[in-house]
Amino acid sequence: MAINPHFHHTNEQLNEELIIIEAAKLNPENFGPLYNKYYKQIFQYLYQRMDDKDTAFDITSQVFLKALTNLPNYQFKGVPFASWLYRIAHNELMQVFRIQKDRRAINADIGDLKFICEENEEPFFEEYIPAIKKLLTELDSDDLNMVELRFFEKRPFKEIAEILDITEVNAKVRMYRIIEKLKKSMSKIKI
Repeated sequence: MAINPHFHHTNEQLNEELIIIEAAKLNPENFGPLYNKYYKQIFQYLYQRMDDKDTAFDITSQVFLKALTNLPNYQFKGVPFASWLYRIAHNELMQVFRIQKDRRAINADIGDLKFICEENEEPFFEEYIPAIKKLLTELDSDDLNMVELRFFEKRPFKEIAEILDITEVNAKVRMYRIIEKLKKSMSKIKI
């Protein structure tokens, strides 16, 4: 699977970001560069999962407010600051979905769906798209989030683990189980 460079940082970039984070911990006015760097990513993460722009804007604002408020508690774990923001965003999103279950949306392009087939060692045909999307809607929210993070955003397991507040091994095991579940279901697809 191709790695998405948009979500990955070199050690030098992580260290530079850590300097900005520490400055923001001392003075909230220094939070601006982090906000500017990650606002669009967090908004897109939320909007892709709900297809409601106004609510996505509201939740994005809430994410950054919570991040700024809780910044003194932030601990660097060797992954981009975005992982912490995504964890906050994930929690906020799950809270919305608990209240309004019909808000959940799946936005995937053909390339994303092809990755899922490749990971399942299944052939991909465009005719499969409706069936694959249906299988995805049948996943529970946590499993669907794992699929989105891994296949749609192409995040490494280390970041997925940080976002979901689980161990990296747990993230890999859960993804393996999801793939097995999808593989079983995909073997039943008849076009």
